[in-house]
Amino acid sequence: MEKLSLEQLEELRKFDTPTVCNAVECFGVRGNTEGYMMPGMILRTKDKTPVVGYAATAKCSAAYPDPESHKMLMGYYEHVREMADPTIAVIQDIDPVPVASFWGEVQATVHKSLGCVATLMQGGVRDIDEASELGFHFFSSEINVAHGYIHVEKFGCPVRILGLTINPGDLLHMDQHGATVIPHEIAPKLAAVCRKIADAELPMLEPCRKAIKEGRKPTMQEIADMREAMNAARKLAKPD
Repeated sequence: MEKLSLEQLEELRKFDTPTVCNAVECFGVRGNTEGYMMPGMILRTKDKTPVVGYAATAKCSAAYPDPESHKMLMGYYEHVREMADPTIAVIQDIDPVPVASFWGEVQATVHKSLGCVATLMQGGVRDIDEASELGFHFFSSEINVAHGYIHVEKFGCPVRILGLTINPGDLLHMDQHGATVIPHEIAPKLAAVCRKIADAELPMLEPCRKAIKEGRKPTMQEIADMREAMNAARKLAKPD
């Protein structure tokens, strides 16, 4: 599996995650209802810039204490440290109901020192303002005020986050809309297709924007012609 250069990753960060999802569809490598999360994940921190990185994975619990928690945590930290940069910590809280938070200011700071830029957490976070100031992205399904008996149960394993299976090393693209896995085999070509996909919408957007500015309603024929032009441009956006 070839990792993208930092320059290639930065190119992907220029696009929002919906555009990335549209571009992935052009490659025909998976079904159009696969490879992205179901609703429920919320960006908690202030920065809405898209996040791109490689998944370091773990499962955690807070319902009961674990005498081996320190050993497991150190092993998990090593897993994060050895993952390609930038890293995204993807953690699944396996408790039936999340009762506490894995994430706070301390975990965000430690993870950032290890090359991590964000978490995708099915479970709780806290210290949201502190994480924002640090420049660390919190994506989570819950907010929890306490840490309970939080501990790592397993790491470097497949995790299930709101219907999406994520494996260690998966390339993720995330923003306020949600997260998607970018298949490695198309990753080097994806930014170029994202650019074409965004441009392909202009035959629809620009005439409608002009009509809005002029205070008039386009005719149905104009709408049909716009859609035909947009769909033709989308076909041209598909990779060779």
